Amino acid sequence: MKVTVVGAGNVGATCANVLATREVVNEVVLLDIKEGFAEGKALDIWETAPINLYDTRTVGSTNDYSKTADSEVVVITSGLPRKPGMSRDDLIATNAGIVKIVTENVLKFSPNAILVIVSNPLDVMTYCAYLNAKVDSSKVFGMAGVLDTARYRAFLAEELNVSPKDIQAVLMGGHGDTMVPLPRYTTVGGIPVTELIDSAKLDAIVERTKKGGGEIVNLLGTSAWYAPGAAAAQMVEAIVKDQKRIFPVCAWLQGEYGLKDIYLGVPVVLGKNGIEKIIELKLNDGEKALLNESAGHVRDVMGVLDTMTANA
Repeated sequence: MKVTVVGAGNVGATCANVLATREVVNEVVLLDIKEGFAEGKALDIWETAPINLYDTRTVGSTNDYSKTADSEVVVITSGLPRKPGMSRDDLIATNAGIVKIVTENVLKFSPNAILVIVSNPLDVMTYCAYLNAKVDSSKVFGMAGVLDTARYRAFLAEELNVSPKDIQAVLMGGHGDTMVPLPRYTTVGGIPVTELIDSAKLDAIVERTKKGGGEIVNLLGTSAWYAPGAAAAQMVEAIVKDQKRIFPVCAWLQGEYGLKDIYLGVPVVLGKNGIEKIIELKLNDGEKALLNESAGHVRDVMGVLDTMTANA
């Protein structure tokens, strides 16, 4: 059983490392365009196997897609990272070209692979991959909600001084400042979070979650990698082990939540076939308004890609 991670930068290497140490698959292939980079990262990860006691082999490749053949899942992290002052939207032109090439190449050698997109701007890069993959949308989706929800849960655990293991939450919408955390669907050990924290503090945590990626960029000077890499690995594990996990992911909507022909974060069931079901929650009017606002922003960015593609 094989998984490929395209892009051996911080996010990709972290994803590969988590997949290896958790023994999710037999082999993880790490691919990059920079000469020797993926090989070095893969070798470094493999050399931890005797220390961390696992058997998964990590293999690196410089742009040789033949080594990715017969991958069950391909995680695409390729693209430029965000820099301070740069919005996700600024990345569209360059990263769309990269995602297109990567998508076409991995599917040449793994035509049945499920694609998990991590490249930014996430929603539109998932759309870009879907347009170029020409496969069912259940096999092309983006990692955003797992990361955003993890940040939300981490902030809540910190504020409440409880274990993050006991916090469950749902978050929807685009990956960015218009994301929609849902306190009404957030629980701590089964207890509604609204019974454990006052509304002002909860609102502050929601706002911090929305700007969670930017907070990391401002501190580090580049995008986060530990949490995004681990989030992508968790999605891969759910797929290859057919766990039927319920995660918020960036999925292609065809009428769900009253939205059509758009990639947007919604809760789904993830299993061996990719997205096995899109779950439709009963949102109140306020939540619907926030989701529609987020969808409007995502649709605008998708329109930029559509225009670029039409003019190419």
